[in-house]
Amino acid sequence: MSSFKSDFLRTMHERGFIHQVSDESGLDDLLAKESVTAYIGFDPTAPSLHAGGLIQIMMLHWLQATGHQPISLMGGGTGMVGDPSFKEEARQLMTIDTIESNIASIKRVFSNYLDYDKGPKGGALMVNNAEWLRELNYLEFLRDVGRHFSVNRMLSFDSVKTRLDREQSLSFLEFNYMILQAYDFVELNKRYECRLQMGGSDQWGNIINGIDLGHRMGTPQLYALTSPLLTTSSGAKMGKSINGAVWLNPDMLSAYDFWQYWRNTEDADVARFLKLYTTLPMDEIARLSALGGTEINEVKKILATEITAMLHGRQAAEEAAETARKTFEEGALAENLPTVEIPTAEIEASTGLLALMVRAGLAASNGEARRHVQGGAVKINDRPVADERTMIGSSDVTEAGIIKLSLGKKKHILVRPA
Repeated sequence: MSSFKSDFLRTMHERGFIHQVSDESGLDDLLAKESVTAYIGFDPTAPSLHAGGLIQIMMLHWLQATGHQPISLMGGGTGMVGDPSFKEEARQLMTIDTIESNIASIKRVFSNYLDYDKGPKGGALMVNNAEWLRELNYLEFLRDVGRHFSVNRMLSFDSVKTRLDREQSLSFLEFNYMILQAYDFVELNKRYECRLQMGGSDQWGNIINGIDLGHRMGTPQLYALTSPLLTTSSGAKMGKSINGAVWLNPDMLSAYDFWQYWRNTEDADVARFLKLYTTLPMDEIARLSALGGTEINEVKKILATEITAMLHGRQAAEEAAETARKTFEEGALAENLPTVEIPTAEIEASTGLLALMVRAGLAASNGEARRHVQGGAVKINDRPVADERTMIGSSDVTEAGIIKLSLGKKKHILVRPA
């Protein structure tokens, strides 16, 4: 259905966010008629979400922008179990302290996308499911909630079936995850009149479980909406780069490196990413998407700047763009390039180039660093280096008090003696 009445579903559809909806016309009617509360759950498996989770945050952003109330649900309770969906093995169990620390760290990103202060109904809500899950009485929970679940049906879900078909073990602990997630939906409806749960397409079975449980426990009709699981055109997983995860928290990845990740978007993905990850109007996106040839690189810079501005602020985004311009177009040494500090004594005693590349994050191992040098991709202070046995010492420190280490045209690190 493409002719949605509600602004929210129309926006979701035209920007490419919709994979499945449980009852399109019913949900569309509800969204067109009243302000609806909807949620997405985020499990605190690390101190930061990465770019793969950005599509979910953008769904919440558009929900609020079209007049509805988003809930960002932190999995302080479910995080103790771990979502087994489509995982090859059980997640490592985390302590409560780690979970709480991760939640505190993750929370900082959301206020860049959602307004938590807008009035009693319009403002976004940050909720932690530990509030109700950690206090549950197990026997009462089994009797009141567990009785509504059919094990036969749970075994038929793709997320479980895939694991069992590969003869990989699925613990009873993980099997409970989908019951807890279903219960979250019912609890959020009871507490906040939440009617819609959203998530990635891998969450479809879990969300439908919640709708069924709500039906059995007397909630009004609940709804599901999932987004497609994204990969880049070449098949790479969203949110992963050569150097690891593309973290959203600035203390785990600089605004410059975040900008660079999006600047390096494959040509075939530019139009899709402009729709999903920026708030540029659709007519402007259509105009930019029609550009080709060398102009596509200018569009990629706009894409990178717009996405970075939402997360890190407009000033940081423009500084990142300017740093890139100076570095690549003028060959200048921009002071706000990523920096790694090395004890002055080590520089004075000389340190091997390969080891320094690993410490600076330009290579994962000495072997990888050696291949880069042999391939002619490494420069020190913009001078090519051909000898893998090169030692870096005091004579390489520039007047600015730094050493510029480069890999190819796009990766530059400043080594600063400290």
